[in-house]
Amino acid sequence: MHVSILTYGSRGDVQPFIALSVGLRRAGHTVTLAAPAPFAPLAAAHSLAFAPLPGDVVAFSRALAERAGRNPFAQARVMGAHTCAIAVEVLGCLRAAVQGADCIVHTFVTTSAGHLLAAELGVPDVSVQLFPFFAPYATFPNVTVPAPSLGPTLNQLTHHLATQLFAQSSRLLYAWLRRRHPAIGPTRLPWPALGVRTPLLLAYSPLVVGPTPAGLPLAHTTGFWALDAPADYQPPPALAAFLAVGPPPVSVGFGSMVPHDAPRMAATILGALRGAGQRVVFQRGWAGLGDGARGNDVLAIDEAPHAWLFPRMAAVIHHGGAGTTAAALRAGVPSLTVPFTADQPFWGRRAHRLGVGPSPIPAHALTAAALAAVLPLLADPTTRRRAAAVGTALRAEDGVGVAVRAIEAS
Repeated sequence: MHVSILTYGSRGDVQPFIALSVGLRRAGHTVTLAAPAPFAPLAAAHSLAFAPLPGDVVAFSRALAERAGRNPFAQARVMGAHTCAIAVEVLGCLRAAVQGADCIVHTFVTTSAGHLLAAELGVPDVSVQLFPFFAPYATFPNVTVPAPSLGPTLNQLTHHLATQLFAQSSRLLYAWLRRRHPAIGPTRLPWPALGVRTPLLLAYSPLVVGPTPAGLPLAHTTGFWALDAPADYQPPPALAAFLAVGPPPVSVGFGSMVPHDAPRMAATILGALRGAGQRVVFQRGWAGLGDGARGNDVLAIDEAPHAWLFPRMAAVIHHGGAGTTAAALRAGVPSLTVPFTADQPFWGRRAHRLGVGPSPIPAHALTAAALAAVLPLLADPTTRRRAAAVGTALRAEDGVGVAVRAIEAS
């Protein structure tokens, strides 16, 4: 088959589809990946055909961190404003990217567009969700709900409501756009009935989230989609030297999050870790975290594959994105989540529930005292043993392989 994959967002929304693309190619298929333009080098590193999509994903992430936070209605406003500004242009790029496709794979932001284009071409489509959405779990509410549980009935209700709100808002946005641009597509936006008429792949581990909810015959919980570090990867000399001269450090990184007070947050974390006698590796990310930090016990780096870096760390402090959470869990080391927005609080709660680290500390509540109170748990032998056991179990899963077989069966 020729498979077109449509995704949008930060690296955490793109890298799993690099892993899937590699898996599909290994199985004999060809792939075109459509994703934001800044990720062209990542696709090129894996020799993938790439269709660049417009839009400033850094500004989008900054808006989510600064203006939306943990408020689901504010998150919806930020996403809506970003989508409205570029939707017609993105749809045109996506339409070009799927020409000749035998199957279209789409993810959260591209759900409606991907299904629309599949209907236009008369080819099957598959929805992929990197966090629990469009699936009515009874054990926890939708990721937009801050509570860990509301009871089975209300939990399921929040999932159904979130699906309906997403579907209706997508239809309203499409109708608004079509009034201004009649050529973009048919008069009405079709809805894919995910897991019922359209296959739904839940690209995370059942060990972390739980089994696939009942009533979705076409849904599969695959396991996380991990992208291994290149076999010939060599770390930057400064990183290799830093790791060689002392005990394993703590990795600190917030990925695509761009908080305005990143310098304060970095100083707070560095001070608390120094107080606990820990060395630190800052991953700068989009916020430049750790820039300006000085000392023999600290190093700031631009980028290193999580699959290579995290197993060499004593612990990981991160923002709780789905991809970073998966990498930290698979590495088998303790972790602490400092969530900013969207699904990040959910992943922090799941990691804590697994016993691999403390309860998450929201970004707005991050203080030296709060960190100092939980750092002993990261070093606790019981936590370390539990993290190692979880890592072993997750590394035994074949999420990409399960996904490839499901796509082939679609």
